[in-house]
Amino acid sequence: MSKRKQGKISTEGGGSLGNNPFGTLSGANLPSGPSRPIASKPKPKAKKGRVEVRREKAGRGGKTVTTLKAFATHIPLGELQALAFELKKSCACGGTFKGREIELQGDVVARVLDELNKRGFQAVKSGG
Repeated sequence: MSKRKQGKISTEGGGSLGNNPFGTLSGANLPSGPSRPIASKPKPKAKKGRVEVRREKAGRGGKTVTTLKAFATHIPLGELQALAFELKKSCACGGTFKGREIELQGDVVARVLDELNKRGFQAVKSGG
């Protein structure tokens, strides 16, 4: 035998290995698994970030408007548009979506704070 072949294990698939290289292993020394399936804990709802809710009146012809600002940048615009639509329905008011800001007609700050907290946002009342 040459020096290269000394100490090498043949990989030609001899009779002891067959097609399955793990076929000769036995599970006698392995610990037994759990007797019942492990119950997975429910994942906590992910927080969607902080949102500033503010009641504004200045520069709007005397009309009161509730604005929602400072949404997290990882929330897509489509989701924010859907949120604006749902908030308008739940608060029974009109409104619009401009940039990354939602404007709702009227003083609906209390309803918006409750609704945003239910949806996983950290709603903060800002301003006076």
